Order: sequence, then structure tokens, then C-alpha cells
Amino acid sequence: QVQLVESGGGLVQARDSLRLSCAASGRTFSHYRMAWFRQGPGKEREFVATISRSGDTTYYADSVKGRFTISRDNGKNTVFLQMNSLKPEDTALYYCAAVDSIYRRIGPSQYDYWGQGTQVTVSS
Repeated sequence: QVQLVESGGGLVQARDSLRLSCAASGRTFSHYRMAWFRQGPGKEREFVATISRSGDTTYYADSVKGRFTISRDNGKNTVFLQMNSLKPEDTALYYCAAVDSIYRRIGPSQYDYWGQGTQVTVSS
């Protein structure tokens, strides 16, 4: 069993930066590929970024590539999402997710564990 708790969301202005954290419990953090998803108002949940179990590889949605950076600290059982140059369209509830898989190209339905989400609101 893995528990995920996101933090770091808030209300910011466009072009600002924000760093989200996802703290995991379960003592097997390094076994999981981690990802961030988000769901904006009236929208479906969408993929944001993912990171391999070791942290060696990352992948981003085109909409955030070059602005967001996902990272992890397996020693601290934590994954991060550094968000720079934020835009109003980044406004969403951001979720951390974990899956016991080495595969990158999987959808949200394949993820085993989810956090409760942290709200990010970007004003113009």
C-alpha cells in the first residue's frame, strides 16, 4: 500500500513559479514510476509529466515541456514538480500518481495510487 500526499499548490500570477511536492509512504517508493496529472475546470484529467523509477528519465506533455521539471528523491520518498513561467491555462488540480511499472506510455487508468491533489491557480 502506498499513500501519496501532494503539497505546494497555491494562487500565483502568470510568469510566476511554483514547486509541488508529493510525499509517499510505503517504503517501496523506488519501485514506482511516478507522474503528475492535472485536471482543469471542465476538462478531463490530463498527463503532465512522468519520471522513471530511478529518476534517470523524464517525459513531459508538450504543453509544459521546457517550463516544468519533474524530479524525485528516492531517499526522501518524494517527487517534485517545478513549474516555471506559469500560464493561466496551467490552472488545475494537480495530482501525483504512482504505478508499479517500468513503462512510460500508460494512461491514468493504469496508475495504482493517487494523491488527493493540490490546487494551482494562475491569474493573468
